[in-house]
Amino acid sequence: MAREIMYRDALREAIDEEMARDSTVFIIGEGIAERGGSYKVTEGLLDKYGAKRVRDTPIAEAGMIGVGVGAAIAGARPIVEILYIDFAMLGMDMIVNQAAKFRLMTGGDGRVPFVMRTQGGTGGGVAAQHSQSLEALFYHIPGLKVVMPSTPADAKGLLKYALRQPDPVMFLEHKHLYMTKGMVPDGEHVIEFGKGDIKRPGKDVTLIAWSNMIPRTLEAAERLAAEGIDAEVIDPRTLVPLDKEMILTSIAKTNRAVIVQEAVRRGGVASDIASIIQEEAFYDLDAPIEIVAGLNIPIPFNLELEKASVPQVDDIVLAARRSLHAKPMALAAE
Repeated sequence: MAREIMYRDALREAIDEEMARDSTVFIIGEGIAERGGSYKVTEGLLDKYGAKRVRDTPIAEAGMIGVGVGAAIAGARPIVEILYIDFAMLGMDMIVNQAAKFRLMTGGDGRVPFVMRTQGGTGGGVAAQHSQSLEALFYHIPGLKVVMPSTPADAKGLLKYALRQPDPVMFLEHKHLYMTKGMVPDGEHVIEFGKGDIKRPGKDVTLIAWSNMIPRTLEAAERLAAEGIDAEVIDPRTLVPLDKEMILTSIAKTNRAVIVQEAVRRGGVASDIASIIQEEAFYDLDAPIEIVAGLNIPIPFNLELEKASVPQVDDIVLAARRSLHAKPMALAAE
């Protein structure tokens, strides 16, 4: 059985269930206790678990990340909620030089079961310091796991798995997804890292996306279907570890790839996925790989300019059409 619930409620269920299961799990952040968090993910948890395990912090991201990493090294399982991913930059030394390196520097004996929950992406005109998609920064760092769920079911299952990991997890949500609804299975629901999901099967072109780009990509796929183009939409769900086999299997079937990311194109995850496809599935491709990404600019404050700076449904549709109408690469080489 399953129920339809909001993304934010699915996250709350995951935290609640894991706090009940494991007394070492606690959560800290700005306004997450009495106020229940800016996105109401932690609403009600203070009454249930008390101030020792659900604790508000000052506006001091470096401090709360440091507390979380230190507590994880000492044997607890902290969740640190950072209001905007942009603010995580204040704690990058603890994330990159401490949490990510601790296992190696202890000869494999040390563990850092630390989960940083935060949200990023555009929406609402909150401007350049509150709208970035920075997953590529964490993706680049060995020792970190990077998770970006797009549905309530994925959010719950992946967060529960994250809270059982021995290593640091960057759990990246999107501000536009908190109020979205979806079916979530009843009972114990845990999703293993590194297992992507086919959100829509298809045979003509593979559309790869994650986080808030999944709803837009699915809408693009429906528009393409009306034109007779059968697009497959796949969601890695976790960028580290990446379900490379799912991606390559889909490319072998469709022979075309369009990768969609909200983040700026330069130095992005999409480019790395494109390099994997180029190296390991080159002879399966019938067209150049298309990347649809944000412009290489800071996110504007103006709502229309903000919208223009990141991929929209039209952009994804056009990229898929280009891929389908491209001259087959084998013929183009002749």
